[in-house]
Amino acid sequence: MSTQLDQLKQFTVVVADTGDFASMKEFAPRDATTNPSLILKAAAMPAYAPLVDEAIKAAGPAATLPQVIDRLLVVFGLEILKIVPGRVSSEVDARLSFDTAATVAKAREIIALYEKAGISRNRVLIKIASTWEGIKAAEQLEKDGIHCNLTLLFSFAQAVACAEAGITLISPFVGRILDWHKAKKPDANFVGAADPGVISVTQIYTYYKKFGYKTEVMGASFRNIGEITELAGCDLLTIAPALLAELKASTAPLVRKLDPAKATSADLKKVTFNEAAFRFALNEDAMATEKTAEGIRLFSADIEKLEQLIAQKRG
Repeated sequence: MSTQLDQLKQFTVVVADTGDFASMKEFAPRDATTNPSLILKAAAMPAYAPLVDEAIKAAGPAATLPQVIDRLLVVFGLEILKIVPGRVSSEVDARLSFDTAATVAKAREIIALYEKAGISRNRVLIKIASTWEGIKAAEQLEKDGIHCNLTLLFSFAQAVACAEAGITLISPFVGRILDWHKAKKPDANFVGAADPGVISVTQIYTYYKKFGYKTEVMGASFRNIGEITELAGCDLLTIAPALLAELKASTAPLVRKLDPAKATSADLKKVTFNEAAFRFALNEDAMATEKTAEGIRLFSADIEKLEQLIAQKRG
């Protein structure tokens, strides 16, 4: 009998959530996603030291640390694209999350580096935090044919704003939503369909399919394979190597849970958010407000650690 991983691939695009090339080769995902934390972890490994050196050399001695980081992200991305047949996600500096113009400029710089290396922009997704400023930046970029992956997404309001902005893909963070609710209610039974992260992504997926939005939903940040199996049928799921291994080791039947045909009959009303309504809705959602802010802080901190690593290597 086929493995759960093979069964999942029948109706969901599996994406590797890692900066480790060996894992990508083992699990044969279509796409791969990275973030500053994953790149920091990989860059600190001896096996990837040559790539760090390559990025430093390519950027040149006059380059600023952020410019070297951009090079490093692209160097990793180029290696990833030798392994996966689809797309790689490369992240804009999280410290720009509240600056639309700077985010647009940084995204264009990253795309230019990929295109200079001979990679079509259709194989790259620019990852941007799901702040209002980030969504507006992505809206501009999409009009220029630069495809975006809106990350650190925790709320329905963020998802709706992304869809209305014509974003290519969103990454709702299932596990981090669960983390917040477990911290508030440690004795609650958040298993399977009762997992608040699963509930959130199911709502977003159903809404998108009901109203014909083209934005793809890619569940992310999983804590267990139960979350993954409950979201089987989602457009894409980005999964860490340890959980990919669990799926590959199991031959238990996997049932499709999310289906666009079922979503079309859902009893939902269409909503819209201008800036004021978006900010108020996000403010009313304590979990989304706290987890978005926390995610930006954590990614920013890891970028600073990457800069320190680069500075030490440059001497």
